[in-house]
Amino acid sequence: MSPRSVFITGCNRGIGLELVKQYLSLSSPPTHLFATYRTLSDELKGLADGNTSVKLIKMDLTDFNSYPDIVNQVDAVVGDSGLNLLINNAGVLPQNRDLKSVTPDDMMTAFKTNCVAPLFFARAMLPLLERASKHGGAGLSVKKAAIIQMSTAVASIAENSGGSTYAYRCSKSALNMSMKSMSVDLKDTGILVMAMHPGWVLTDMGGPNAQITTETCCKTMIETLDGLTDKDHGTFLRYNNTPIQW
Repeated sequence: MSPRSVFITGCNRGIGLELVKQYLSLSSPPTHLFATYRTLSDELKGLADGNTSVKLIKMDLTDFNSYPDIVNQVDAVVGDSGLNLLINNAGVLPQNRDLKSVTPDDMMTAFKTNCVAPLFFARAMLPLLERASKHGGAGLSVKKAAIIQMSTAVASIAENSGGSTYAYRCSKSALNMSMKSMSVDLKDTGILVMAMHPGWVLTDMGGPNAQITTETCCKTMIETLDGLTDKDHGTFLRYNNTPIQW
């Protein structure tokens, strides 16, 4: 059984789009599946046209002033049940990756998109998540209330043997720290908070040499999410439920 309501950012393509597909394919799909986009693709529009549970929301995650309106849109749909699962999937990988080419603007853009936006959007959604947490019984789970920050293994300081990719690595390491602080601050609220590495996935961002398809990634990730409990609060895991060093 999936969460009653799921909100996923960055669903126009790649992992976000596939998460929408995989949630819809479950035997008990979410009643409400909110999918954000900046530019609407035909594929995402088709999913929404064919499934009344899918609610499309046009959103630029770095437009912080838009958050109250988006929260109100979700509130109007979920009502007293609140929002069960927020997956902050949207992110950016600047093309200037090595020491010679990376720019201050690359660093600032990545930090704003990959760390600042997920933190503050999660904070904006807290009233809806807190409402859901009161209906889920004891213990933590994505069926009750959860914030999933989509991170990456290259954010690991301990596992960095390749160097380069400065903006992406640094911004995602910062995301992990903000996630950890949030998990401490929300430890008594009934809301599960953790960081997820989706794997090296065949997407526009992952490139042609990636190791897994979006289908394998998202199907396995949803299984991992479904099994999360109190022990996973504040952790950093791969899509296949294995831990990553900080």
